[in-house]
Amino acid sequence: MAEFILVADDEEKIRTMVCQYLEKMGFRTLAVRDGPEVLKALAEHEPDLVLLDVMMPELDGFAIAKRLWNQTSVPFLFMTARDEEADKVLGLELGADDYITKPFSLRELTARIHAVLRRVQTNQKTGHDIRTEPTHLIKWKDLNLDPMAYTVTQQGKLLDLTAVQFQLLSLFISAPGRVWNRTQILENIRDTSFEGYERTIDVHVKNLRKALNDDVKAPRYIETVRGIGYRLVK
Repeated sequence: MAEFILVADDEEKIRTMVCQYLEKMGFRTLAVRDGPEVLKALAEHEPDLVLLDVMMPELDGFAIAKRLWNQTSVPFLFMTARDEEADKVLGLELGADDYITKPFSLRELTARIHAVLRRVQTNQKTGHDIRTEPTHLIKWKDLNLDPMAYTVTQQGKLLDLTAVQFQLLSLFISAPGRVWNRTQILENIRDTSFEGYERTIDVHVKNLRKALNDDVKAPRYIETVRGIGYRLVK
């Protein structure tokens, strides 16, 4: 049976647009407009995932998230116009599986939904519940990456990385010692700031090194493989 998505947003246009697209993609949907309706729908149905707007009347998304965290294991994803870092961090700390800001691409939203559902299904098969763990850090040397909050700390200090820099670092850390050429990096990281030109990657890597305080001549993290690309220093 197709996965059932509960769509909660106070804007009728967004509810309709999202539901229609998801149904075309093979999902079943139910749309609600405020916090109390979310709670009512959860009591009457068993959605596989909840799309939760933050700015809703009566009970906002953060208030609903607290109840979801305490009362159910249903995964939920915030979709909101609030793009401040503090709001994103709060949403993730409240247990959200992802956070997407408006306006968003329906294709990207669907891809994120699929990613969350795959992760939940994998956890169910292995008997592993991600909600019982306070963090999902990826550790490398003195770096800690949090892929849910998109943050990196170095020796406990929070680094100011852009989304592209975070993705670059995550890519390198996913395969220490592997050489990544520019084409492979472009294929794995999609961002408008690359503008389709491979050489702009060099600028992003340069800025990432600067943020890491990495010495190009004696690198601790990222080294250049002349004529090919980049790799993480083992």
